[in-house]
Amino acid sequence: MPDKKSKYLGILVNPMSGRDVRRIAARASTSGHHEKQQQVTRLVLGAFSQGVERVFLAKEPYRISSRAIENLQQRDRVSLLDMPLTHTAADTRVAAEIMWQAGCRVFIVLGGDGTNRIVAQNFPEAIILPLSTGTNNVFPTFVEASIAGAAAGLIASGKMNHEDHCRRCKQIHIDWNGITDTALIDAVLLGNDLLGSLLPFEAHNIISLLLARAEPASIGMSPIGGFLLPCYGTDDFAVFAQCGDEGRAITVPISPGLYNDINVSKIEKVALETPVTVKGPGILAFDGDRSLELAAGETANLEVRRDGPWIINAAALMDSAASSGIFAPGET
Repeated sequence: MPDKKSKYLGILVNPMSGRDVRRIAARASTSGHHEKQQQVTRLVLGAFSQGVERVFLAKEPYRISSRAIENLQQRDRVSLLDMPLTHTAADTRVAAEIMWQAGCRVFIVLGGDGTNRIVAQNFPEAIILPLSTGTNNVFPTFVEASIAGAAAGLIASGKMNHEDHCRRCKQIHIDWNGITDTALIDAVLLGNDLLGSLLPFEAHNIISLLLARAEPASIGMSPIGGFLLPCYGTDDFAVFAQCGDEGRAITVPISPGLYNDINVSKIEKVALETPVTVKGPGILAFDGDRSLELAAGETANLEVRRDGPWIINAAALMDSAASSGIFAPGET
């Protein structure tokens, strides 16, 4: 069994986040391979600055990770995993599994809501710093990579205890015909839609949605609830909304630069661990991924629980470290 106190850090990079069809269908910015490479370099250096002994990265077809470390003096303290690639979400899961077995308990996830969802599904006991590179991101945040690496390094090195300085995130649990799944931000029932489509949702197709986080300063499904009943990651409740032809009319950014009008006919708080039932026909999408098709009259149960990974808030953690004198040991 790996030593849980190993001063190891795993960095998971989704090379395709920030490069999907929403650059055409909306006005999302592009996160290129060179920028990700530069970010990874800064993450590694930040982690080493706070006492991390070894960093784990995974090879991918664009050589983001390998190029990020090829000129570092600390190259011998980086493990670059060489694993078979499927060019699917399974690559993130497999890389995280290898890192977990090697002793990593702290991860920086460089990707969007979907990438973080994969880690949360498979490693709910992990400690993660979610760093945004995708499109409709609510779960990951924009943090300068040097600081993100240092913050994760404080936890991975044992200088700060995650139970004292981090908080577990909420997850939406889905149960449908014995099939279970999870989402980090939203579960949305869509009408007149298709499984697997990557296009932004059409507002008039949204039937109902359950939001673990309903944030007005966000993009995607979250502001539909956030404009009317804000709910943040620290709040111990969720938000359920129903949409239709009638109700309170709001204009929300469904995708970057893509504003749609939508009518919200019902919105309410939902206590944690309280089931919500949605009824077909329709497509159920989790964190933007259209995943299940409900037949007419078929139901699925949704429930929000605070049982996801521990989340590192980089700014708050760095502030706590400074206040505790960790950056200047021995001084008074």
